[in-house]
Amino acid sequence: MRDRAARTARAWHVDEALAARYAAGTAPEPDAWSLEKHIEACGACAVRVSAAVRGTAAGTVLADVRGAVLGAVAPPSPRAGRVPAIGGAARVLWAAGPALRGSWLVALVLVAAGAVGLAYATGFAGARPLLLALAPVLPPAGVAVSYGRYADPMHEIGATTPGGGLRLLLTRTAAVLAVSLPLLTLAGALLPDGVPGTPAAAAWLLPGLALTLAALTLGSYIGHRPAACAVGAGWALALAVPLLRAARAGVPLPLPTEPAAMAELSAQLARFLSGAAAQGLWGTGAAVCAAVLVARRHSFDRPAPGGW
Repeated sequence: MRDRAARTARAWHVDEALAARYAAGTAPEPDAWSLEKHIEACGACAVRVSAAVRGTAAGTVLADVRGAVLGAVAPPSPRAGRVPAIGGAARVLWAAGPALRGSWLVALVLVAAGAVGLAYATGFAGARPLLLALAPVLPPAGVAVSYGRYADPMHEIGATTPGGGLRLLLTRTAAVLAVSLPLLTLAGALLPDGVPGTPAAAAWLLPGLALTLAALTLGSYIGHRPAACAVGAGWALALAVPLLRAARAGVPLPLPTEPAAMAELSAQLARFLSGAAAQGLWGTGAAVCAAVLVARRHSFDRPAPGGW
């Protein structure tokens, strides 16, 4: 069925009349969106539409803007008038964008390498519990800093294209997960079992996916940065429940680096991460969030109240 859909998409092309209507701004919105989506993969139709746009008053303005941008970012060359074709891999890398660069990626590597170094260089037994406590909220944080107007200077332009919105967000999310899941799991597997009862290195994967989907779903209402902060705060509060109970009971709290604190953290992580019941709840939560996200997909075509 997918192959048939692909053949159907290739069989349809933009004719001169549709290109002229699009250039004049009179094409119906569904036709304009279909055209924009089609020319992402069809070079011949892209040339036809470009020629139609260049023949309008807006084409002159766009040519001047394009020339100014190219002149600012690169010196002129004999091939400056040609638009290079973008292959599939290049498109994926462009769509991944900030998800594969910036402070989040550096912080992710530092967390993984720091946990391993802390365990073997100083003999700190609580390295794995600390890593497992941080790991589930790192992917939502990565998505929050790789999508939106604060992360991408061309976000408004991309969000208005057929390939923008939820599709672009999911591409960025996949890029974040593709980097963070194996890196953090490998780091956890390299850490020694310093505290008895600590969950396995891969126990955080399903909870991390569920929290990421929860952040995406909540982000459709309030924006992704506030949503990531809310999810992270909720996770931290859940882990701190035993300490809060002890504080209310007047029990002296151990320092975070003391064995008693690490044992309590490991026990709380085991409640949340270990066992079929806990993993089943995380899986159910992930499925529910995914369903709500699909139902809310059209909300990504416009800015959220809190901004993306």
